[in-house]
Amino acid sequence: MAIPDETHETRLDDDLTLLTETLEEVLKSSGDPADQKYIELKAKAEQALHDVKSRVSEASDNYYFRAKQAVYRADDYVHEKPWHGIGVGATAGLVIGLLLARR
Repeated sequence: MAIPDETHETRLDDDLTLLTETLEEVLKSSGDPADQKYIELKAKAEQALHDVKSRVSEASDNYYFRAKQAVYRADDYVHEKPWHGIGVGATAGLVIGLLLARR
């Protein structure tokens, strides 16, 4: 399982926020309220915005839950097999140190 890039996630969050705010502003300020086509389009856009917000919220909750589970599993593993945890940590430190030393 690949670890998501935090910069990419932050940029995506910022883009979604900007898109949401822009769409909300457009829905509040545009169109002739008496025009039936505008009313239908506005209702459709508002529903789509609500659906997207809901899905993003659910996905965020799902990622948080999965990350929390992974942390608990790692914690349990280290408690059950401390020497394996030390070995993995030392190996990761060695690899990162070698990679940084090559720069």
